[in-house]
Amino acid sequence: MKNSKRLVDLVVISDTHLGTIGCRAEELYQYLKSIQPKTIVLNGDIIDIWQFSKRHWDKHHTKIIKELLKFVSNGVKVHYIAGNHDEALRRFLNFEIEGFKITNKLTLDLEGKKAWFFHGDVFDVTMQYSRWLTRLGGFGYDILILINSTVNKFLTLFGREKLSFSKTIKNKVKAAVSFINKFESTVVEIALKNNYDYVVCGHIHQPCIKTIDIKDGCLTYLNSGDWIENMTALEYHNKKWTLYNYESIFFEHNNLDDHDYKDVKTLFSDLVADINLKPTDV
Repeated sequence: MKNSKRLVDLVVISDTHLGTIGCRAEELYQYLKSIQPKTIVLNGDIIDIWQFSKRHWDKHHTKIIKELLKFVSNGVKVHYIAGNHDEALRRFLNFEIEGFKITNKLTLDLEGKKAWFFHGDVFDVTMQYSRWLTRLGGFGYDILILINSTVNKFLTLFGREKLSFSKTIKNKVKAAVSFINKFESTVVEIALKNNYDYVVCGHIHQPCIKTIDIKDGCLTYLNSGDWIENMTALEYHNKKWTLYNYESIFFEHNNLDDHDYKDVKTLFSDLVADINLKPTDV
């Protein structure tokens, strides 16, 4: 029996890091297949150009691209906000084809309330002054993911619970960076000065929805997390924000697309027959 797709007004996804060893592409694809959104915001670090390796680009990666383009062809608005790992796309800011746009930030009206979306790397001091250190950290993180995967294979073999070295370490490091740079309070302060009701970020891989109070007032701060460890997304529906956490048990019998797209050429040749995209603004 097919699972019905959930209706969602708005979905925010960030930090999927497609093309890296740690990316949970299959789970992300299953999630995309389970929803029927009106608008999707890809809030940075979607394709990891820094750490990209073609050997990590499997069929599920390609299916994700196909699914996003299918959304566009069905009238779903898809906004791609560039992050630091896909900052090369910032050369194409404001590139737009019907239903799809690349941008650096985004403002949406949600039932009379203003929501401000951006990746968040602009407020990261390590990004501004120690870019080489950030890249080195990304390389080390990939190695840790590989070691963790090997260890978990042995743990599973002996019936033990899996461990997550990278999540434990990353949470501590990211929390420290967030604290030192006062990431959240800085974001909220600027958002309040510009009369926003919601501010939505990614980058620090810390999924949350919370109200932050500072001397100038308070507003709702949201972070979509990531699809490496947390596998989370933000959803807005019926005037309410929720934080979605992926659970594989819900997708075990999901009817997924059986068409195995192994290369981008095959993917786009098939799309030609289904999608008529016209450039509207470059």
